Amino acid sequence: MNTVDINCDLGESFGVYRMESDVAILRLITSANIACGFHAGDPATMRETVQQALEHQVAIGAHPGLPDLQGFGRRRMDITPREAYDMVVYQIGALDAFVRSTGGRMHHVKPHGALYNMAAEDDRLAEGIAEAIYRVQPDLYLYGLAGSAMIQAADRIGLRSVSEVFADRTYTPDGTLTPRSQPGAIIEQTEKALAQVLRMVKEGIVLSTEGTLVPIKAETICIHGDGAHALTFAQEIRTLLESEGVTLSAPGVAR
Repeated sequence: MNTVDINCDLGESFGVYRMESDVAILRLITSANIACGFHAGDPATMRETVQQALEHQVAIGAHPGLPDLQGFGRRRMDITPREAYDMVVYQIGALDAFVRSTGGRMHHVKPHGALYNMAAEDDRLAEGIAEAIYRVQPDLYLYGLAGSAMIQAADRIGLRSVSEVFADRTYTPDGTLTPRSQPGAIIEQTEKALAQVLRMVKEGIVLSTEGTLVPIKAETICIHGDGAHALTFAQEIRTLLESEGVTLSAPGVAR
């Protein structure tokens, strides 16, 4: 693969809780997933992050999550496909208002945390989310876990999908992410994460936690903005990929 996107979850400050590295990370990525107020974010943070993304010519996406500020949207909730639909429509609309009022145009939607993981496994939830995006703005991209129910739902509905891989997460033999509750879910060693990224992008495979090679489609690479070393990590991934001759660009965006 000669072109790949680097995305990061941003705009996750709210109230007095601040994420300080957002502006610096925006200089290193090609698309940003901006929190919409359910799992993180608030109106002022949404407006500021949209403005900063536009200034750095970074593609803007909505990052809808479950309504769970205390759990940062990472705790599973028993919701119906209709509830998922409503949550996603609501949050896309909130962010899109800031994007349009600032003179920009939204590029994609990427569900957050538990909502993302649930929809990766559940066909009906995935279809609820894909339908919500399609009905609001059918030319948006859906960023979803590579090989998951979200990608399949987007394809069925006629929504453009982008297969996402994770730089700092380990994978199970079936190609799903190792749950955060399990040991070894997060890759702490930068060198190991960089090697995983390069293999996914250049070879289309990832080494699972059980030592098996799993085929994977890497169209966009996620970097977590709330990670302890997010800024350094983003810089090293960008430097590595550019040194390997990989073009960095959001899908459908000319560079």
